[in-house]
Amino acid sequence: MPDLQRNKQGKFSKFFLNNKFVIAMLILFIIGLNVLVYSRVSFIFTPIVVIVKTIILPIILTGIVYYLTVPIVNYLEKKRVKRVYSIIVLYLVIIGLLTILISSVIPVLKEQTLSLIDNSTDYFEQGVDMVQSITGSNIVNQIQQSGNFDFNQILNELQTRGTSMLNNLFSNLTSFVGAVTEVIIAIVTVPFILFYLLKDGKKLPVYILKLLPVRFRSQSYEVMSEMNHQISSYIRGQIIVSFVIGILLYIGYLIIGLDYAPVLAVIAAFTSVVPYLGPAIAITPAIIIAIVTSPFMLLKLIIVWTVVQLVEGKLITPQIMGRNIRVHPITIIFVILTAGNLFGVVGVILAVPGYAILKVIVTHTFHWFKKRSHLYEETTKSN
Repeated sequence: MPDLQRNKQGKFSKFFLNNKFVIAMLILFIIGLNVLVYSRVSFIFTPIVVIVKTIILPIILTGIVYYLTVPIVNYLEKKRVKRVYSIIVLYLVIIGLLTILISSVIPVLKEQTLSLIDNSTDYFEQGVDMVQSITGSNIVNQIQQSGNFDFNQILNELQTRGTSMLNNLFSNLTSFVGAVTEVIIAIVTVPFILFYLLKDGKKLPVYILKLLPVRFRSQSYEVMSEMNHQISSYIRGQIIVSFVIGILLYIGYLIIGLDYAPVLAVIAAFTSVVPYLGPAIAITPAIIIAIVTSPFMLLKLIIVWTVVQLVEGKLITPQIMGRNIRVHPITIIFVILTAGNLFGVVGVILAVPGYAILKVIVTHTFHWFKKRSHLYEETTKSN
């Protein structure tokens, strides 16, 4: 009788407890059950959602500035300068740089930006005339007849969509003003949060680990250290790369004599924060201005962009970013597109570091499950 019971237990363990498919389906069932329960009582989490939406932007901005400035504070501390004094010195340097930026660079950018906005209508009309002259040529007419499509219809549709986009922009002006207000408030709170984060940031992991059970602390500390390394490497590297790209493009635009070089370079520097998709967005206004100027200017612009992208891809990014975030480019593109559809502009900016954090958590969780479950151990068959 005990042998029969042991055989039944052995079959149960073999076909259920040690079956990877059954375990996977059980985990999915538990996850689905939790999602169903939380969806039924979602109103309980409304205050939490409001709190998170309120503090998320200041935390993100503070985190970016923190990872850029904490190496300087740590360096000064190693030189026997007290941490509080290091932070005060850093704040004075930042205030000085901002003063120089506001007094010298901002007026130039403001003047060129207003000029670009004033001339945008002329650029658009010239571009339309150029497209219409091209679509009226014999070669294009032959292509239209053979391909059975109309360039003028496509152009009219683009004009209609552009007009509707402008109308939607003006209709959503109130929400835009509200968003700008939130950003300004977040920026104002950043220096205060940053001061205490730079001062006591090293103690934060210790406080978090004290809340966890003792046997999970070592592995949790390893996970937090790896996440911190991934985030810091990406933020510092991506901002430095974007800054260098902006400088290189500014020099290239000045060499070829492209109009509005400072504004276009600043746009390229800001959009380069988003990998792969950012440069495609940044080159669009430059292409429009180059096409309207002359075909030869467009050729020179393509040469400048090609050289800058080669320098950035082969020299700058490998040296600065290294291989800290080992993610395939196709994966990055899909992650950015998905995050953009889910969370908008913020999702596009935070897609890659968020994916890196999620990858660390999932990897360590899988290793822990693999070690604890013994489901992935290879069994040796005896002859």
